[in-house]
Amino acid sequence: MQGPPLLTDRTALLRNRARASETFLHEAALADVEERLKEVNRTFTHPLVVSGCSGVWQKLGPVIPDDDVLPVAAGAHDLVVHGLALHWANDPVGQLVQCRRTLRPDGLFLGLMLGGQTLSDLRTALAEAEAEVTAGLSPRVLPMGEIRDLGALLQRAGFALPVADSFTLTVAYRDGWHLMRDLRAMGEGNALAARLRHPTRAGVLGRAVELLAQRARGPDGLLHVPYEIICLTGWAPADSQPKPLRPGSAAARLADVLGSVETPLPRPPLDG
Repeated sequence: MQGPPLLTDRTALLRNRARASETFLHEAALADVEERLKEVNRTFTHPLVVSGCSGVWQKLGPVIPDDDVLPVAAGAHDLVVHGLALHWANDPVGQLVQCRRTLRPDGLFLGLMLGGQTLSDLRTALAEAEAEVTAGLSPRVLPMGEIRDLGALLQRAGFALPVADSFTLTVAYRDGWHLMRDLRAMGEGNALAARLRHPTRAGVLGRAVELLAQRARGPDGLLHVPYEIICLTGWAPADSQPKPLRPGSAAARLADVLGSVETPLPRPPLDG
């Protein structure tokens, strides 16, 4: 049976990453993870990081690449951090399931990824420019998920106590050319499987730079580009974790707790 089309060309992605020289997004994500771990009253002795940028993340523990099939053993770790790579996954739920399976009961998972607000102005500018110049449209910017949708992936993967939240890092650029060079330096250039396999026409890029300036240039004359970093937090299920109460098992009525009067809603008449 033929599976769904692949989102990411892994060969192109690995080539982009091999040329990368800029790591500030990974450093910001790592700093966020370190702050989160300080808030957890737990000492982790068997951590694992999944990332395409091992040099930054190895501070937390051993790092493995974010391949479609992760080289992990069941129940081997008490902490798994997926370091700013999930947005490139062909099967993000599969990545999450593999991370859950390698966690011990009550082990912690933290998954960092770029969210849907990232590069939104660039995506729009490129689409408008290509439509103007060539009357066509091709995949150029990775589609990234919204936080409300990504949080549901944790439940699908079987994590307990799932939480999704985000923070935004805004970066100032001289112009669109500066932004596109920085994306290449970060290894975040176009690695979509459906991308065009020939160079983009200069007219398309030039027009996109003009449109981007109209959309994102601030009073200081610089482009202000947001990078939304979403953090997915979940725990491997364990008997010791709090469980939701059964319906009807509450010891007190909510109205009594709030000191309010409970007013029954009118019931519609029965047919017939």
